[in-house]
Amino acid sequence: MSSSPGVPTLDQLQVFLTVVEAGSFAAAARRQGRAVSAISYAIANLEAQLGLALFDRHATRKPQLTQAGRAVLAEARTVSRGVDDLRAKVKGLLEGLEAEVSLVVDVMFPTSRLVDALQAFQSAFPTVTLRLHVEALGAVTQLLVDGVAGVGISGPIVVEGEGIMQIAVGSVDLVPVAAPFHPLAAARGRPPGAVRGHTQLVLTDRSRLTEGRDFAVLSVNTWRLADLGAKHALLLAGIGWGNMPAFMVEADVEAGRLVVLTLPEGSGAPYPFNALYRADAPPGPAARWLIDRFTEQAARG
Repeated sequence: MSSSPGVPTLDQLQVFLTVVEAGSFAAAARRQGRAVSAISYAIANLEAQLGLALFDRHATRKPQLTQAGRAVLAEARTVSRGVDDLRAKVKGLLEGLEAEVSLVVDVMFPTSRLVDALQAFQSAFPTVTLRLHVEALGAVTQLLVDGVAGVGISGPIVVEGEGIMQIAVGSVDLVPVAAPFHPLAAARGRPPGAVRGHTQLVLTDRSRLTEGRDFAVLSVNTWRLADLGAKHALLLAGIGWGNMPAFMVEADVEAGRLVVLTLPEGSGAPYPFNALYRADAPPGPAARWLIDRFTEQAARG
């Protein structure tokens, strides 16, 4: 018997799977609208191509998979699913559906909203690949300008010039917090300007769109961080104070790991979000559906 199997046809594999699912050659013939002899012929040719007996036709009245047949079955199913996925993707392309959607999201955007949207997106568009980027401040817009992403969920960054379309999709509250043992947390009275003497942890922009501009920076001494998770960890350690999305520190405040600061300069502010896309590269059906989902989330509150 040759050690180099031939190449089975897709039809042979589909007949093989139908026989397994239907339980007999006759049932498979009825399901496919063929003669039993055609089903037997296809299976015989498949076995000849592979050099393996896939069914034991003698032990029982109904054909039973051999050990080799069970091994081939798993691979045949994988091939069949791959072909189905390919056909579905091509059908979507023929109908104008994107092959891929590239999304960039502001790091402040609530994870629960993002997960909700992407779970629904996967169900609605199973053939569309999604590429996700998470950035801060102007870096969201920068990826759109550079063509790396087609849709963005950005914070309150002023976009200079025309060409970037914006759709409001809600906001989160930012609150100033510090560890309970931080001097600002322990102070009973905080005169205006008291925060200037304490290190403020500030999220920095990886892009150059906001170069030279600061957002809600009150302290003279600042530490600039490009990662919100690192900022959170340093706040918990008492290394400075800073503004954080309220939803992200809610559990820490309840557990006493962080304290919300009441400052004369203000103890919180909304951080609005906008869905963005380039006017010269409007979203396709899948990307537009995603924007609509974020808009509906904001409407629901």
